[in-house]
Amino acid sequence: MNRLLILIMLLLVVPGCKRNNVFFIDGTLHEPEQGYMYLSKVDINIPVMIDSTKISRKGTFRFKVRATEPDFYQIGFSAADYANLLAEPGEKIIMNFSGNNLYNNYSVTGSKGSELVQMLDLKLLVTKSKIDSLDIVYDKALTEPGFETKGPLLEKEYLEIIKAQRRFNIEFIIGNISSLASIKALYQKINDETYVLYEMRDLQYLKIVADSLKLKYPESRHTKALVSNFEKEMSLFNSRQLQRATSSLPEVKLDPDLMDINGKRIALSSLRGKYVLLSFWSARSRECVADNLQLKEFYRLYSRRGFEIYQVNLDEDESVWRTAVKFDELPWISTREDDPANPRNAMLYNIQTVPANYLYDPEGNIIGSNLHGRNLQIKLNQIFRN
Repeated sequence: MNRLLILIMLLLVVPGCKRNNVFFIDGTLHEPEQGYMYLSKVDINIPVMIDSTKISRKGTFRFKVRATEPDFYQIGFSAADYANLLAEPGEKIIMNFSGNNLYNNYSVTGSKGSELVQMLDLKLLVTKSKIDSLDIVYDKALTEPGFETKGPLLEKEYLEIIKAQRRFNIEFIIGNISSLASIKALYQKINDETYVLYEMRDLQYLKIVADSLKLKYPESRHTKALVSNFEKEMSLFNSRQLQRATSSLPEVKLDPDLMDINGKRIALSSLRGKYVLLSFWSARSRECVADNLQLKEFYRLYSRRGFEIYQVNLDEDESVWRTAVKFDELPWISTREDDPANPRNAMLYNIQTVPANYLYDPEGNIIGSNLHGRNLQIKLNQIFRN
């Protein structure tokens, strides 16, 4: 009798276990279109398609997905039109799409992780929209009188938008420390060059998320990738700290030593002790002229706090350079290649286009490259925020 009871219990338990190794996605398109919906699993930022299903005439579709742990997915019409999910075994996910732009036109229930991911996506979408609107105003202001007054106000507004997004992500991470969604919050970007969590001290959030997920999801490849990245970032941080502690004047392998506009030869290495932007430009380039307008404002804000610009002109006609420096009233160190037809320094720094730049710290280490406009302002604000 006891053996019979055990057998019955096993038969009841095993099917339940199998059900917990799958999740379902039931979706409805309120603007039905013929074709297929595609489901991809995100393998450390690379989506790999794992299934597809035909959309019914009523605009409905269903996926049944085998899974053993929470994971990131993309669901959509194509690689360019999709919504993000963080699904886990046992979930019955309900999705409703109200338009063809799936990324921001859907609702999701039945999946806590997917709801958190949607929250992150929509918040960043709003932030990017605000920045895009501000870009239009900023670009217009560049060509109008009074930019020197209006520009800093727009830059300040831009930084406030960035800071608000950063605060949101930090609060999200702290509130969802044991969810894989916190990984997404760590690595979101404002643009291709700027992370939402852009400050050096934000390494602490990588640590607390890594520590938490190691306990809850120790075998997840996302956890392992996060831990590996944190260890790499900490190694780089410690290496920089050690370098600064052991040598105040490390060797500078690249050291332009050029004649400035007043006939004085100045070496880049003579500026150690300051943060120095090494800038390459041409007076014939409209992009360079616009870049210099922004640099003038940054120089006004930070030059008294230890910021210097060492600018190298690449024009072959010396008079063009001299006229531009004088007319634009460029206040920093203005130099020119000794032989513009054979620009040695530009070749050493692999300058392919202008404007181009490298940012040096006071010890002579390169800490950034090709930082322009708002990206440069963010970096300088990070350096001189105190």
